[in-house]
Amino acid sequence: MATQHLSTDGSPDQFTPEEIVVRPRNVQFSWDAAPLHWISGDPYGSHAVTSLNLFVPAAERWFCKVLSDALEYVRDEHIRAEIIGFIGQEAVHASTHEQLLIGYLLRHGIDPAEYLHQIDWVVGLYDQRVSDATPRNRRKALASGTHMLCGAEHLTGVLGHWALNNSWDDIGVDPTLADFYRWHGAEEVEHRHVSYNVAKYFGMDYLAQAVSGVLATVVVFAMVIRGTKFLVREDPTLPNIGYVRLLWKLRASGKHGSIPTGAGLIRSALRLLRRDYDPANEASTAQAVAYLATSPAARAVHG
Repeated sequence: MATQHLSTDGSPDQFTPEEIVVRPRNVQFSWDAAPLHWISGDPYGSHAVTSLNLFVPAAERWFCKVLSDALEYVRDEHIRAEIIGFIGQEAVHASTHEQLLIGYLLRHGIDPAEYLHQIDWVVGLYDQRVSDATPRNRRKALASGTHMLCGAEHLTGVLGHWALNNSWDDIGVDPTLADFYRWHGAEEVEHRHVSYNVAKYFGMDYLAQAVSGVLATVVVFAMVIRGTKFLVREDPTLPNIGYVRLLWKLRASGKHGSIPTGAGLIRSALRLLRRDYDPANEASTAQAVAYLATSPAARAVHG
């Protein structure tokens, strides 16, 4: 008897994530007219979302590197197929974000190079650990990478679900950027099960799941706050405020609906600590696939 999976809001999903063939999609975006403060009346919320997505290219190249390395040890053909589809989607995410987002910031007078160097250093810690591993310990080093990836992908799936269900359209946002982030979020929801399946294949137990989830959450949140602080500092229309005041501004952005609330993110992170955690119960595959079929960026290519 098939297990019924529930989406985050408690309603049954129409099908399990494993029923979907994960594949990259061609999309087309035009950001020439996109404002820097793309969420109307909320520059801090705008910068927070931009910061998260500046983190994407390096992070998702790391995702691809982890799973490309892991393929060496994967003998299950279904998991191999999922990994290949996952890598294809994440590679498109990384290249699209890098090409569009950096150019978008440069047009507004902000050079993100300083922040990007910091991201590269953090992500490079994994490459250093794998390169330092002896041949005998290489699989163990790769396994820990898949566990961290599972924690990171839980967060991206949660954020993808939020992007598909938020109130951006009611508060006034640039439609191209909203579609860009929702397209990305929908694909994160679509492939949210892959990293979990791979981590389990590499022996992830409950302790590894919990520890990796906490570490991934801390790293992602710290880098996003650091990136937001950087963008605020470089924005000539905003005062260079400290971290405490910035967090207060972001609290207001959460209440406004521009970004997820801190309480909501904490609750979602804690779900990864449940012993019965299953990524299939996070978000809705049906909703993600439906959005991807109607995304303006996808229709611009195929329409």
